[in-house]
Amino acid sequence: MSDQTPEELEAKRKAVEEAKRKAAELRKKKAEAENPADDLELQKKKAVAAAKAKAAALKKQKEMEQSEQNSVAEEEDVELAKKKAVAAAKAKAAALKKEKNQNVTDQEASEDDVALAKKKAVAAAKAKAAALKKQKEMANEDGGDDEAALAKKKAVAAAKAKTAALRKQQEAGSSDTTDEKAKAIAAAKAKAAAAKAKKTASETDEPLKEEIPSPNQPVLDRYLHIIRENLGDDLLEDAYINRLAKDVPTLVARKETYLKVAQFLKYNELLAFDYLSETHGTDFETHMEIYNHLYSYQNRQSIALKVKIDRDKPVIDSLTSLWAGANWPEREGYDLLGIVFNGHPNLTRIMMPDDWVGHPLRKDYEPYDVEV
Repeated sequence: MSDQTPEELEAKRKAVEEAKRKAAELRKKKAEAENPADDLELQKKKAVAAAKAKAAALKKQKEMEQSEQNSVAEEEDVELAKKKAVAAAKAKAAALKKEKNQNVTDQEASEDDVALAKKKAVAAAKAKAAALKKQKEMANEDGGDDEAALAKKKAVAAAKAKTAALRKQQEAGSSDTTDEKAKAIAAAKAKAAAAKAKKTASETDEPLKEEIPSPNQPVLDRYLHIIRENLGDDLLEDAYINRLAKDVPTLVARKETYLKVAQFLKYNELLAFDYLSETHGTDFETHMEIYNHLYSYQNRQSIALKVKIDRDKPVIDSLTSLWAGANWPEREGYDLLGIVFNGHPNLTRIMMPDDWVGHPLRKDYEPYDVEV
């Protein structure tokens, strides 16, 4: 920004132009005196030069004025920005103050609410205690006489009963008392026998209910026919319809044929049990049992495959080579029941720590750490 005022700049510009004009006139007179023939051409050149000089001077003046205006505008913008910043700061301070006042007001209101709630709770507790006390007093007043009279009647009745018993005992003697007890026992036995006979007779008179065949019996018969036709008759211990599990056909394999039956159930084209939905073990105290629930998407049918194993040495083949879904359930059986699955890829504990002593789902399990 220039330190000169606009008036000084204007005076300076005029002085420059006057000096240039005088210099031009001197050059013109000198040129006319030296070479009058070239006067016209020289005048043209001078006119062009003067026009250029004037244009340059005007341009420079315009630039200076524009620079001055820009400087003034910048100062105004700076001043405006300062004012805006001050206004924003004031507004923010006012908002913070208002928020603080509101928080203080809310806190005071909250404290008042808490105090009011405490007072209400205390008043309610006092009212409840007073009501209970009054109710108790009324009950004592109303029932005191009745209770005393009732206790008196009971005492009188007990005394009379005791007196009658003593008198009867004295009259009949100890032997008669024994006979009466025996007679009472005999009568009770006879009465119980009569009731039992009556109940038996009524049950005998009822017609026997005819058992309705299971709708899945033909399905089980088909399974058995396919298995016996391909594998023989000695692979299964039992086969039945489980009425307690939605009539699912159930096969009980022998321990040594368990894996072979499972392979046949999966890979036989007519059966195609390609999905294992459940595997678990159970401790029956006399033995252990493995239960598998299989499903065939091809036939849309289910089957259960079971096997009984020795409880003292619970070892059986793993089904993980047939159904990957048997992996974790078999590890759970190993962890909680101690069943060893031969051929399992990673037979380790899955729920209890590796150093846990015992198997928690065994019927004879005793915690090693009694505090657990």
